[in-house]
Amino acid sequence: MKKLLPLLIIAVLIGALFLLGQKYLRSNVNIDILTQIAQPGKNSEKSLPSSSQLAGLEIFADLKGALPRALAFDKNGVLFASVPAQGKIIALPDANRDGKADRIVEVITGLSRPHGIAFDGNFIYIGETDKVVRASYNADNFTIGSLQTLFSLPDGGRHFTRTIRVLKDKLYTSVGSSCDTCVEKDEYRAAILVSNLDGSGLRVFARGLRNSVFFTFDSQGKLWGADMGRDFLGDNLPPDEINIIEDGKDYGWPYCYGDRLRDSNFMPGQKTDYCLSTQSPLYQLPAHVAPLGVVFDKDGNLLVALHGSWNSTVPVGYKIVKLNLTKGKVVQVDDFVTGFITPAGKVVGRPVDLIFNKEGELFVSDDYAGVIYLLRTK
Repeated sequence: MKKLLPLLIIAVLIGALFLLGQKYLRSNVNIDILTQIAQPGKNSEKSLPSSSQLAGLEIFADLKGALPRALAFDKNGVLFASVPAQGKIIALPDANRDGKADRIVEVITGLSRPHGIAFDGNFIYIGETDKVVRASYNADNFTIGSLQTLFSLPDGGRHFTRTIRVLKDKLYTSVGSSCDTCVEKDEYRAAILVSNLDGSGLRVFARGLRNSVFFTFDSQGKLWGADMGRDFLGDNLPPDEINIIEDGKDYGWPYCYGDRLRDSNFMPGQKTDYCLSTQSPLYQLPAHVAPLGVVFDKDGNLLVALHGSWNSTVPVGYKIVKLNLTKGKVVQVDDFVTGFITPAGKVVGRPVDLIFNKEGELFVSDDYAGVIYLLRTK
């Protein structure tokens, strides 16, 4: 009994820490399917609990070791995904609409860590780590014309992903910082850029955004984005953020975090009043949850993919949450999909991008399990 006592104490402590990490969210959906699909190619399906607001969770595509990131639909409703590690963009047609990709089509290969994908008219736009390119695109046979470089971007650094979105006649591009905290020499770093669709007129739209990997637009055309706070300030600081990102505004990094708080660990004694002129976040998420994909549902609430922590002694994130909004303010946060980490702390999946098709079905990329999920709503 004396030998078992230390083990029992450890088990109780682990359980308590896990529950504490989950306390800030009310759980709606709890799935364990992900524990069965940690290894690509060994997939299993299971319906969600009947009490769930979702009809079911399916594996739309098993990418056999490829790790998908950004998602987009072409004009025919075919899902596209970027695979940065393999330098390619793939299409996943589902001609018979059975909720399974019929095949994997390699549309473009040989790219430099491609991430963002966007379509407009007969063009496909791609955000590579060092540039944004576009090409004419035939949606009937997945063929493209010659790639045209629209503009160059700073390459390398800590955050290499470049996400792009098209709204009306403008192209928006997010570029993360080159470091954890530093004063960037290139103004295109830690910013969201805007240009014309042909790449002309490129300028900084908003700055002070350490790593706003994903962003989206609401029904009024306002730009909403997630931003990841700096590391190495402990488990509880700084918060990750959801921002409404406006033209010409500064969101504080590297001098500030949270609600315009001066980072005393970065260049102390300098620019002490800097944060007074920066923007407050719309909502502060727990530190280190690593928000990625953001998308509005049919009710105007915001779904956010929390990719999960690495710089936290207790793993946090690893779920999809719903930010319930009233008049543009977050009034409640609910778990939407959990199960990407087991109660014992084993990571079995990491959600990345979120996108709805015209039928209201949600697709989720996972760059850990190497799959794309389909969630059908009632």
